[in-house]
Amino acid sequence: MQSNPSAASRTALVGGSTVRIGELAGPARPSEDRVVTTDRAVIVLDGVSTVTDDHPRGGWYADTLGSGIAELLTRDSDMDLRQVLATAIAAVATNHALVPGSAPASTVAIVRQRAEQIEAAVLGDSPVIAIGRDGGVHPLRDDRLAVLVDAQPQAREYRELLRAGHGFGERHCQILQELRGFQGSVVNRPGGYWIAEAVPEAGLNAITASWPADDLAEIVIATDGISAAVEEYELYSWEELARACRGDGPHAVADAIDLAERKDPAGQLWPRYKTGDDKALVWWPLHRTPGDGQ
Repeated sequence: MQSNPSAASRTALVGGSTVRIGELAGPARPSEDRVVTTDRAVIVLDGVSTVTDDHPRGGWYADTLGSGIAELLTRDSDMDLRQVLATAIAAVATNHALVPGSAPASTVAIVRQRAEQIEAAVLGDSPVIAIGRDGGVHPLRDDRLAVLVDAQPQAREYRELLRAGHGFGERHCQILQELRGFQGSVVNRPGGYWIAEAVPEAGLNAITASWPADDLAEIVIATDGISAAVEEYELYSWEELARACRGDGPHAVADAIDLAERKDPAGQLWPRYKTGDDKALVWWPLHRTPGDGQ
């Protein structure tokens, strides 16, 4: 089994709490996941990689867009999060002459503490999970692309091929190209799905939620390299994943998911797009809960 570097761990002070962050690159390429913080917000981005590019630009776009979002949040702490997204997307597109349909892209998840509220916005498959002091789990996710892709025959075909032991071979790569072509036909338009790219309207179509800060114990923000462990592999529930972040740290969770994927190198147990993905995981404690050991 090929060895893999351990996840990086860091912290940031956000809203008076110490936010813990774990990050791990997928196989063979630098990570295109990014985590950006301000004094009141956390921004998680997953630059959209391509199947064939040797030097993907998703990481550059996530860096650039994340910095722009952070600047707007710092400058105007009351701006609606959808407007923040739309304004930042427009600025990056204008400043770098990006063309819709051929520009790099990224998912975005923003969580902001404002007055007594926690506000969140998601665009693409980087979910926000708010966990209440009463133990309730409140997921905010954007599954519009997943619904569209899962309805395509190629999605069923690649899963069947992987379960049958054919691995991530030539036909698998062909299927991903076909699905990518389909995604290009429905991206950033009504009835399709929305992603941060070069169309500012996408930001206005983010999915949002808010909760009273006093009602929440903790928040988890993840890219899909992490959320797959809950929603596809069933290695954790969201409560269990948050507990693991609290006890061992997000970096340890990322390492555990990576190890599980490397034990399934051909994708037979968990049919997926690629052997392993970039992973970014944020754990934001808001209130201590009984027995949390913190």
